[in-house]
Amino acid sequence: MPPLPIIRTVRARPVLAPMPRPLRTASGNIPVSPLVLIDIDTDVGVPGRAYLFGYTARVLKPLCTLIDEISGLLLGKPAAPSERLAQLSAAFKLLGRQGLLGMALSGIDMALWDLVARSAGRPVVELLGGEAKPLPAYDSFGLVDPREDRAALEASVASGFTAIKIKIGAGSPAEDAETVRAVREIVGPGVKLMVDLNQSQNPVDAIGRIELLAPYDPTWVEEPVAAEDLAGHAKVRAVSPVPIQTGENWWFLADMAHAIEAEACDLAMPDLMKIGGVTGWLKAMGLAEAASLPLSSHILPEASAHVLAVSPTAHYLEWLDLAGAVLADPFRPERGMVTARGPGLGMDWDEKSVLRYAPG
Repeated sequence: MPPLPIIRTVRARPVLAPMPRPLRTASGNIPVSPLVLIDIDTDVGVPGRAYLFGYTARVLKPLCTLIDEISGLLLGKPAAPSERLAQLSAAFKLLGRQGLLGMALSGIDMALWDLVARSAGRPVVELLGGEAKPLPAYDSFGLVDPREDRAALEASVASGFTAIKIKIGAGSPAEDAETVRAVREIVGPGVKLMVDLNQSQNPVDAIGRIELLAPYDPTWVEEPVAAEDLAGHAKVRAVSPVPIQTGENWWFLADMAHAIEAEACDLAMPDLMKIGGVTGWLKAMGLAEAASLPLSSHILPEASAHVLAVSPTAHYLEWLDLAGAVLADPFRPERGMVTARGPGLGMDWDEKSVLRYAPG
């Protein structure tokens, strides 16, 4: 077996990519997709690529700077993802791995897995011992107006999606219930309907809202209270007639373990760029299996299709097109299913678009 490639350069670039549907949430609107593109080059000329979603353009510059600073610890090292993640985690042990640092470490890990798989000429999912297979996906919407967004919701169902998620929590309880009722009427009883409160409630108010939503058969209610409020999530879960989903804001494995111990959720949704990249996900899926937690992915569908395919309790992949505008060959769901592709994570940049959408 040939030796692992040696890391020569690590580069991070910001882009503001247009989205097919601007994302509206109870915490604010996201009109374009603020991304950091990570490129790792090696002594054998094989690249590694991944991207991070920054939520707001304001973090792109500091996140790129942080990755540039971290790169000095990687140059000349073998492209071994788990070893490099352990090395970087040890280097920042006193600081901790939350926030932008956690995202940077996770993004580097994903790019290294892409690099190693490309070196082998195979998709990442195969290096993980699995195979690329169609995964059930849900079409992820933001806040919706059932009248204005009817055509988009109908088009989603017509394209083959059998599950749709909408965000709520910006209006009154009655307004939220009416929105969910109207969307249920549009998509029909055979489509799974997930709702996301985006951390907008306290436990008492969340319980009241969920009771109003229950007649419309939601598959889950996501993050009803602040993500870090595990006791609050547990209180809501204890009386909720609807399963509680959380996990997109778990930072690495310890956060997930604490949530499981607190009995904070019925379902789990780690985010690759917060749980520790591919390496972190492999540990998280073991915890999910041990706790019998159905496991869904959060954003980053291109990379998530690889890790979800090897997850024993795989549930749903979130389809949200954040990076298609800067990909040379954008991913597309087929009849509501998403399949991993390669080599690596299956992503190459459209460099003309990267230049076009670079911040001014």
